[in-house]
Amino acid sequence: MKLQRNNRLRAIAAGALALSGALVLTACGSDDNSGSSGGNGTKAAGDIKCEGKGQLLASGSSAQKNAMDLWVKNYGGACKDVKINYKATGSGAGIQEWLQGKTAFAGSDSALKPEEVASSKKMCKGGQGINLPMVGGPIAVGFNVPGVDKLTLDAKTLALIFDSKIKKWNDEAIKKLNKGVSLPDLKIQAFHRSDDSGTTDNFTKYLKAAAPSAWPHEPGKAWAGSGGQAADGSSGVSSQVKQVSGAISYFELSYATASSIKTVDLDTGASAPVQATVDNASKAIAEAKIKGTGKDLALDLAYDTKAEGAYPITLVTYEIACDKGNKSDTLAATKSFLTYVASEDGQASLKDLGYAPLPTEIATKVRESVASLS
Repeated sequence: MKLQRNNRLRAIAAGALALSGALVLTACGSDDNSGSSGGNGTKAAGDIKCEGKGQLLASGSSAQKNAMDLWVKNYGGACKDVKINYKATGSGAGIQEWLQGKTAFAGSDSALKPEEVASSKKMCKGGQGINLPMVGGPIAVGFNVPGVDKLTLDAKTLALIFDSKIKKWNDEAIKKLNKGVSLPDLKIQAFHRSDDSGTTDNFTKYLKAAAPSAWPHEPGKAWAGSGGQAADGSSGVSSQVKQVSGAISYFELSYATASSIKTVDLDTGASAPVQATVDNASKAIAEAKIKGTGKDLALDLAYDTKAEGAYPITLVTYEIACDKGNKSDTLAATKSFLTYVASEDGQASLKDLGYAPLPTEIATKVRESVASLS
């Protein structure tokens, strides 16, 4: 088991080299490196094999929006016969739209629940929904405290802040973790997601795993903490942190770096506080185990890790599709697009966005699952 975990660590570390910064890209680019138009046929452009035609609708995770924008831009530049429309509605809404048959696939920052798998069998004729991990990365805790450029918090303090038990930035619990830092007598403005969100699910799983006595609520996509203020999507909560003095919230790292929002270092019990970086998140994700069976590749993340340099507030975004029973008019395009997303080129394209590419062993399994979709 130790050897396997070390192998996973090496694979993820290799996949995450040279990751830095953040870049928000839009889906309106038009790099034309496609071959001749193929209609329903097949054509190849670099690492992209174009199949199908028409419109491909998908929705869900806002945490992966920056990655999805880039993938859609690159794929659309090569495959002119397919128009992909991905809406960052939040993981919960994305899964519901997919279960209702409105979209070809959904993006979710947490794996399908048993009841959602059961519901999927009604829509996936002869099959069921499966989880296909596509991108990983840290959930940053961004803050806006005038005069404070560096801030360290631990799981217990974060839990008490987001449950409205700690209300001022100069609270003794925060001062104890930030010796020598001048903390203002300023009200804490804690923001959480108003929509059902996989990011919320992962963030609260961390609070529950690392500070169970301070976070009495069950983890989930819907916010369960006391008080606070709500905003829609990762873009909504990150915008509030950018604009509101005293604000704090949680969102995917690229939103923090794109808006120059300062992020919390975590006191995990390791020898030094851990920064929210892709490499540090990769060290935590390295401990993940595949808990799905068959073609399902759901992962069990280590939210309470104390490993040196491991940043434990992580998420893995899944694309959710039917293993069997996908809609015939969108199946070819879905498989073509998801094959590109899981390809070496698709994963390598994330390195400047602040996301962690899939480790090689998992990416290979994802491509095998995608190829088997029917």
